[in-house]
Amino acid sequence: MMFRSRLLGWMTFAILNSNAYAAGPDQVTPSAGLLQIATALMLVVALVLAAAWVMRRLGPLNAGNKIQLKIIGGISVGNREKIMVVEVADQWLILGVTANSINNLGSLPKQEEFVDSLALGPSDPFSTWLRRTLDKRSKERPDNS
Repeated sequence: MMFRSRLLGWMTFAILNSNAYAAGPDQVTPSAGLLQIATALMLVVALVLAAAWVMRRLGPLNAGNKIQLKIIGGISVGNREKIMVVEVADQWLILGVTANSINNLGSLPKQEEFVDSLALGPSDPFSTWLRRTLDKRSKERPDNS
């Protein structure tokens, strides 16, 4: 084994120092070699960027994921623990999610009236405050039209 590695090393050295790489009419100058390397590097970077752009345009490919899942909501109950409600077909699953596992805590039939009440308006205090503030400012501003 030691003999093979030494033989391979000597063969590589002999090939690199052969007459094919000696000075001649086809010799590459250092600046031309650097230009070739820079051009090849730019080509590789351009190919990587083009591939990233194509993948972004195509979006995530769902190979065999045919089940429609929809996250209805969730609440954090600890540092890394959550309780999530996930809709699968016409059923809601209540899941306990931790850093290590996901446990089924129960299930409910789909609650249409609950989803409809969520779609009526924002229940976020910030969004309601912002809407009131903007309405108040628009009423205080005199119309110059």
